[in-house]
Amino acid sequence: MDSLLASASRSEDEDSSAGHKRSLSQGSGLIPKRRSSSRFIKRKKFDDELVESSLAKSTSRARGPSGGEPGRCSGSEPSSNEKKKQVCKTVTTPAPPSPAPSPSITKRIKKSKQPLQVTKDLGRWKPADDLLLINTVLQTNDLQAVHLGVKFSCRFTLSEIQERWYALLYDPVISKLACQAIRQLHPEAIAAIQSKVLFSKAEEQLLSTVSSSSQPTLETFQDLLTKHPDVFYMSRTAKSLQVHWQLMKQYYLLEDQTVQPLPKGDQVLNFSDAEDMLDDTKLRDTRDEVLEHELTVADRRQKREIRQLEQELHRWQVLVDSITGMSSPDFDTQTLAVLRGRMVRYLMRSREITLGRATKDNQIDVDLSLEGPAWKISRKQGQ
Repeated sequence: MDSLLASASRSEDEDSSAGHKRSLSQGSGLIPKRRSSSRFIKRKKFDDELVESSLAKSTSRARGPSGGEPGRCSGSEPSSNEKKKQVCKTVTTPAPPSPAPSPSITKRIKKSKQPLQVTKDLGRWKPADDLLLINTVLQTNDLQAVHLGVKFSCRFTLSEIQERWYALLYDPVISKLACQAIRQLHPEAIAAIQSKVLFSKAEEQLLSTVSSSSQPTLETFQDLLTKHPDVFYMSRTAKSLQVHWQLMKQYYLLEDQTVQPLPKGDQVLNFSDAEDMLDDTKLRDTRDEVLEHELTVADRRQKREIRQLEQELHRWQVLVDSITGMSSPDFDTQTLAVLRGRMVRYLMRSREITLGRATKDNQIDVDLSLEGPAWKISRKQGQ
């Protein structure tokens, strides 16, 4: 009992002292400071709190290292209500606009984009195309002739060829990259590219002096090379000159050849104009199926008769020769047949002959390379 009475009296004394202190503090107008811990209590956060905390962190980083607002004292800490208001404010306020990039940054971006355009252009123009373009333009001095006569790896227009040529001349970046790629080409590839260089007008003028009635050999064209080394391209050979001379002879481009004049009339039509006229007549006229069938049957009958007459012509020629006692000058006792080409006549002296293209290691009976360009003919085309 004594202990209970003592504890009761002690609690009354404490209550009286606490009431006395509260009355003193209210009388003096002072509010006691609330003690709060600065330690961070780890607890599980919900989804909405995670979003709000991340937004609060981003705003605090954007505010700066001081971490405080200008209107608040640094010594006082915000309460929980103030923190919630602050989070709501950060959610509603828009993000500050990003500062405009400086001129140095824009220049750096332009410099970084420029090599991409260069490599894109270099990807379409191969090193072989650049080498062929450079050599051909230096030889002919004519971009129009290059566009018409040179076969690149891609189908380039005249404007693209002009742009590429000017870029190789005046753009140091493209010119440097193109030269580095050309130096990495194999010597055999370079030789093959140089053999495709077009002939200039001066070269064709010298080739046209060779008579069409003569039978020039490789020595004839070798003499031209030795006499005019400053005119002919460095990769020209006697064989290439002979092939080009045969092409010029085929198209009547030699000096002693005369081109047949065009027919005189009110209107001289070329092939495209005549083709357009035929197409127009097909559109205007109505089709008569019965008439077309009769025309095709008659055409087939006439072609069959012509073929029979051609087959009988040889028999009649043999009968005429046996009666007159005169034989054709093409045939002799050892010739079995005669093969007539566009430029050369071949005598068949055995029952089996080989057709193809003659080389140093392969000799054949009928050399088709004498007829003109023969790069698509095999060394042994037929037998």
